[in-house]
Amino acid sequence: MQAFTVHQGLVAPMDRENVDTDAIIPKQFLKSIARTGFGPNLFDEWRYLDKGEPGQTHVLRKPNPDFVLNQPRYAGASILLTRRNFGCGSSREHAPWALEQYGFRALISPSYADIFFNNCFKNGILPIVLTESQVERLFDEVRGFVGYSLTVDLPRQVVVKPDGTELPFDVQPFRKYCLVNGFDDIGLTLRHADKIRAFEAERLARQPWLAHRNIA
Repeated sequence: MQAFTVHQGLVAPMDRENVDTDAIIPKQFLKSIARTGFGPNLFDEWRYLDKGEPGQTHVLRKPNPDFVLNQPRYAGASILLTRRNFGCGSSREHAPWALEQYGFRALISPSYADIFFNNCFKNGILPIVLTESQVERLFDEVRGFVGYSLTVDLPRQVVVKPDGTELPFDVQPFRKYCLVNGFDDIGLTLRHADKIRAFEAERLARQPWLAHRNIA
């Protein structure tokens, strides 16, 4: 998992409440568990005018010119600003996979669905919670200034605006530790790889028959 320390990026505003995981990545794309290739289908039903199916060539599809991520001013955005209860609905981990593979490193919202919130941390995305009034002000500023970007400083736990104003945010210490160090669940386990190997070697020395398998 890619570590998250300080990130500066263009902000894209998604002015919608209750964006559910089926909107983030529609159900027909959930057949794959490879954890790759979901970025082109992020917000698929809003992003394209034609119906999306797995395996399509995306360059031949018809983008919706009114959808925010298709507007040239937000091309390359890596911070998504959105409204309350983002990520509600079913608990599909494909949703943060699609967001991360599109290029988003951080989200800013007044609130998130619990399971989606947890899944973001496990997949290298920082979901930041700010107040309704702070989010509303950010929407005004993003719309008002082309190229509006923010700096997210996770070690200091602040969002820094272009004028230098800092917006503090809370993050649970263990989640912060994992993101700063780039540890997903597997990475956390592999910190103890030497101890695991030593245990396995000792176990086989005491019980050597465990090394043998019957081959049918």
